[in-house]
Amino acid sequence: MTYQIYSHQQLQLKSIARLKQIYAEIGCTVEVSDKRSKDSWISAIAEYQASKIQKLSPAAPDNQALAQAELDSYIADQAQVVAPEPLRIVEISFDHHEYYAGNQLVASISHDDNHLTQRWVVIVNDKEIFRANTPMRCHRFICTHYKDGSLPVQEQLATPCTTGNEVMAQIFNECDKYGYEILKDGIYQNDQKLGEVGQTDGNWWFTRAADETQRISCDSAMSAVQSLSMVDVSTDGKSIFDEYFLEQPKETANWR
Repeated sequence: MTYQIYSHQQLQLKSIARLKQIYAEIGCTVEVSDKRSKDSWISAIAEYQASKIQKLSPAAPDNQALAQAELDSYIADQAQVVAPEPLRIVEISFDHHEYYAGNQLVASISHDDNHLTQRWVVIVNDKEIFRANTPMRCHRFICTHYKDGSLPVQEQLATPCTTGNEVMAQIFNECDKYGYEILKDGIYQNDQKLGEVGQTDGNWWFTRAADETQRISCDSAMSAVQSLSMVDVSTDGKSIFDEYFLEQPKETANWR
C-alpha cells in the first residue's frame, strides 16, 4: 500500500486536528502518550511511518530498491531535524521579561499601563505582535509560535553578555544563590559590603571591598560571585585563605 511520507517539518506545521486525521488516514497503531500534546501525535506518526517503511516487502528487486530509497530519504530527513532550542527567560524587572534562544533575543514581554484590559504585550523588533490580559497568555504565544516557526525573526541579535540587562540578570541570579543583596554601590551580605562584580568589553571582573581599585579578572558571573563568597566579612575583607594560612606562625620546613 502506498501512502505519503510526512517529514518532521511538515508535521510540525500541522494542527493537532490535522495530525489526528493523518494518524487515522495512515492507520497508525502507535499509542499517543499525551493526546493533548502536538509533539506526542508527531512522534507516534513518525515512529509508525518508520516501522512501515522498514517492513516493506523485499520480494521484488525494484520494490526493495524503492523501499530502501524511501527509508534512506526518511532517515536523512529526520537526521536534519533540529528540535527548537528551549527558550531561556531573563527577568529584567517585574513587568519586563526577555526570551532568548541561546544568546539570540527572540521576543520580550512588557506591561502597558495605558491599556484598559490587555496590558501585557509581546514585542519583536520593537513592534507589538500580540496583546493579552495576562503574562501567561503572552508566554504561551511566544513558545507556541517559536516552536512552529511562525514567530517573526528578531533582526537584532544579542551577543553573550553585551547588554546591561543580560549582565545584571546573570549577576542577580548568582547573588540570589548566596542570599546577597545588590545595591547601587556593590554587593552586600548582612549590611556588610563584599565588593562589586561587572563586565567590561566582554570580560568579567570583581573587586573586594577591602581594595575596590583592584579589578580581578574571572571567566563568568558565577566565578566572580563565588570569589566574593570566599570573603569573610568579619576579617575586614581578608579572604578565608588569607585569614587561615597567611596569619599562621612561620615555621621552617624539614624535608629530611
